Amino acid sequence: MAFSSRSTSQRPNRTIYRSEAGRNAIATWCTAQLGAWPVPHERQVVTAAGAPTHLVTAGSGDHTVLVLPGTTFCAAAYLPLGTALAARTRVVLPDLPGQPGLSGAARVPSADKLGWYGRWLAQLVDQVTDGPVTILGHSLGGAIALSCDAPRVHRQVLVSPAGLTRLRLPPRVIIAFTDWILRRQPAASAHLLRLLHGAGHAPRPELVEWMTLVARHVRSTRDPGHAAVAAQDIERTVVVGADDVFLPAHALAPVVLRTLCVPLDVMASAGHLIVDEFPDRLAELASGHGKQ
Repeated sequence: MAFSSRSTSQRPNRTIYRSEAGRNAIATWCTAQLGAWPVPHERQVVTAAGAPTHLVTAGSGDHTVLVLPGTTFCAAAYLPLGTALAARTRVVLPDLPGQPGLSGAARVPSADKLGWYGRWLAQLVDQVTDGPVTILGHSLGGAIALSCDAPRVHRQVLVSPAGLTRLRLPPRVIIAFTDWILRRQPAASAHLLRLLHGAGHAPRPELVEWMTLVARHVRSTRDPGHAAVAAQDIERTVVVGADDVFLPAHALAPVVLRTLCVPLDVMASAGHLIVDEFPDRLAELASGHGKQ
């Protein structure tokens, strides 16, 4: 999702959480979701760019797909995609530091947000595998992938990537986002999520619950800004939903072609939450089975 500091101190004005109780509520939800996930997996915490980073690893294979979530999301909210990937390859799902989840809660330096995340990702890649890596980045995760120049990354699958052009905020989305922030109720979360979905898709109850927790306990974040593309010669696939309210295909396509020199793949009936709508199709792309 694409709506987000200098010190890693956990003083109240340096953390993304409104309170320690709120941080615990977020952690409890994540732990419960992962505990109920039927896919065999391992959890660990590593340190990258000085930030504690929680990882979930599942599946097997010589190639690793590393999934970077969007703003306000976490690994435990991406389990449909994690399930699809684990059936095909080895997958690592980190929680982004400075975003709600089980990683470090300190705010990321706002003056160089994507630069910091790019360095974080480069250090993380070296810790998760000795082999080749595909980065699947959604929204903010896509902008982070573009900002990283790690030699072990052989391919990027950028899904509704931020960082290439300004996000569009139609009035109905602004109203729904404001209502979500102010009301902090499941009905407001469900309404916002419906706008982020494509035609014919409804939000999972788990995501409604997650978004309500985020509204209640997490300080809102902003558009990450422009990504300085770190490597031009890497293989890239860029996907967007035909119904994406933030990144309409007609606006994103020319920027992708001009900046990354690849055509934009537009997925019918998909919205900004394409990762939740079509996890199998994205898993095929990221694992190499869906390459054209």
